[in-house]
Amino acid sequence: MAETAARPENTAHMFRRTTWAAYAACGWALLFALMSFYWAAGGNFGVETLGSAIQAQAHNPGFVAIVWLTGVAKVIGGLFALTLVRPWALWLPRRLKLILAWTGGIGLALYGGVQLLIEGAVLSGLLHVSGPVDWVGLRWHIWLWDPWWLLGGILFLLAAWRYQRTPVQFRWTK
Repeated sequence: MAETAARPENTAHMFRRTTWAAYAACGWALLFALMSFYWAAGGNFGVETLGSAIQAQAHNPGFVAIVWLTGVAKVIGGLFALTLVRPWALWLPRRLKLILAWTGGIGLALYGGVQLLIEGAVLSGLLHVSGPVDWVGLRWHIWLWDPWWLLGGILFLLAAWRYQRTPVQFRWTK
């Protein structure tokens, strides 16, 4: 009868298992940045999903500048997610990376989650709003934008959690 020896886990497999969330958070942020850059450059496809108030500002130069800046911020966020799994920005202390990742993830998740709850309560009639309601924009936010923000928050939180739990030899700190 052959003995079954416990095989040590493949270290490359261990590293891959702990990095998917950071790569997904980066992809989320870069896709989001592409949408911002498209709209800032004058693209109109999908603008109606943002709501009539934002749609009315779509060609205001100040608003366009803000959309460009948010696109840049999203790219920076995506690249930051990669610092949790790649040997970039080694000068950033591990604790600062964790604080930024946890804070960003919590902020994104709260923004998407709270908006989803409030707007869902308005749409379902549980919460009554005095004044006009942009029902088209509200529906798009509930079915697309709020879950999108929530997804980003969850991905950044998972990336932070994985980075925090990953053994030192897998953190590219050599």
